[in-house]
Amino acid sequence: MAFRRHIRDFAFALREFIAPTYRPERHYMRGPGPACARRAAGGRYA
Repeated sequence: MAFRRHIRDFAFALREFIAPTYRPERHYMRGPGPACARRAAGGRYA
């Protein structure tokens, strides 16, 4: 069983290397930060 697991893990790693899957949670962005808010307010935002 351990041998099959190693083969499966190797096949998965090889597939991810050749054609990686996109996972949005790895690239999640929260949105604009405080610097953007200061620019939008014209410098009036502290």
